[in-house]
Amino acid sequence: MNRNTVRKIAKNIYRQFPEVEGSEPRVTPKAQAKSLTGDATYLLTFTGSGKNPAGKTISRTVRVTANANGKILKVSTSR
Repeated sequence: MNRNTVRKIAKNIYRQFPEVEGSEPRVTPKAQAKSLTGDATYLLTFTGSGKNPAGKTISRTVRVTANANGKILKVSTSR
């Protein structure tokens, strides 16, 4: 996956999840996985932290599955 595609995906994720903004995603190819169009798929993992209303720090991990063209196929998040 090229750098411009990663930046394009990251821009969308930063808009949706501002607490992970600025973190560089870890990109790993998904083994034997193909999208419906036959393109290879990749897993991008973003990590960051934010504060809850009580002031405690909460870590956030956002996992994004995308194809080689930059189309986001699935987004999941955990705290």
